Amino acid sequence: MRHEIPTADFGPYGETMAQEVKACVHCGFCLPVCPTYKVLGEEMDSPRGRIVLMKEVLEGNLSVEEAIPYVDKCLGCLACVTACPSGVQYGELLNPFRSYAEEQRKRDPLSRITRFMLNHILPFPKRFSKAAALGRLARPFRPLFPTTLRTMVDLLPSKLSSGSPFPAVYPAKGSQRARVALLTGCAQQVLAPQINWATLRVLSENGVEIVIPKDQGCCGALAMHGGEADQARGLALRNFASFPHDVDAVLTNAAGCGSGMKEYPLLFKDLPDEAEARCFADQVQDVSVFLKDLGLKPPPPLAEPLRLAYHDACHLAHAQGVRREPRRLLESIPNLTLVEIPDGETCCGSAGTYNLEQPEIARTLGERKVGTILETKADSVAAGNVGYIIQIQRYLEGQGESIPVLHTLEVLDRAYSSLRMRAP
Repeated sequence: MRHEIPTADFGPYGETMAQEVKACVHCGFCLPVCPTYKVLGEEMDSPRGRIVLMKEVLEGNLSVEEAIPYVDKCLGCLACVTACPSGVQYGELLNPFRSYAEEQRKRDPLSRITRFMLNHILPFPKRFSKAAALGRLARPFRPLFPTTLRTMVDLLPSKLSSGSPFPAVYPAKGSQRARVALLTGCAQQVLAPQINWATLRVLSENGVEIVIPKDQGCCGALAMHGGEADQARGLALRNFASFPHDVDAVLTNAAGCGSGMKEYPLLFKDLPDEAEARCFADQVQDVSVFLKDLGLKPPPPLAEPLRLAYHDACHLAHAQGVRREPRRLLESIPNLTLVEIPDGETCCGSAGTYNLEQPEIARTLGERKVGTILETKADSVAAGNVGYIIQIQRYLEGQGESIPVLHTLEVLDRAYSSLRMRAP
């Protein structure tokens, strides 16, 4: 696609955005895999259509306000990248464009309040914990809330756990095979702290010492993917200073966080911290990849047979290309049968804060995902991201289903638990 984008006007991102626009040959392979196109059926709600809209804005032929409603509806799931035969790195156009658009657009008062909450409460566990507690108290008044605030309240779990503080170092069990640092996340610490504890126990069981940096914070992925590039850089810089360099890897158990941290080189492109951003990003691994490469200690058989459906988190499967590793870990558990979900790589509708900002589309995708999960007749579901776990659990419960939805590491932890019970 030819373009006349004045690349110099868009700083370090101008050339990158122009390259991705030019790489699109308008073939349409992205349309059938795009969740919003499947739901809405409109060309402008497809990756191909959005690329045209963003191109027209960048060339000055279309206003941000005309294009942004369609760009806002994009989940950023990157299924289009997997499907694209031309290698268009859609995320390298979408994220810088959203950052540019955020500076230009005008938001209504409710949207500004929502964005404030997402940017200044959700990434900070202490603030989020207090807000979540208030949200649960406010549930009797939910019919009076606007749609976005109702959705926020609905997504809160029935119980909130303050959890025990994480130690500075969690020791390896037996002979030490590796030393890593763990990103504990922000919302996950409040909504599902058990995921991090399961991760620590599984890593330890496999001879891994884990450093948990005390001063770490949000990775910045939510801000980055929402167009708040400056906030994302500030959060990233905090982690550059907090995480040790003398570790074998920086691990994450949240697909969105891992994807966001791997995007740091683009976020800091042509800035003084670009080299450090690239070095940090090179250390980042999803915990499933690390364990698969390390060589998993064989888990003991489950006490009862388990039929488990694995859901591909978009930012694992599409953004990071991680599909095989979680499956191999789960398949290593005796007495567990892993089953595939039909149309499994289609987004469940969570997508960071998408289910808060676009609740109707998210609901449609969530209900469709649950429908395909139920087709598998699975006893339980596994996924690699807390947001997807909450989204799927919500719509399973909405259909009266009590199927547990667990993180991949929680499944492994349950398998290893019998070894811990046998220990003297």
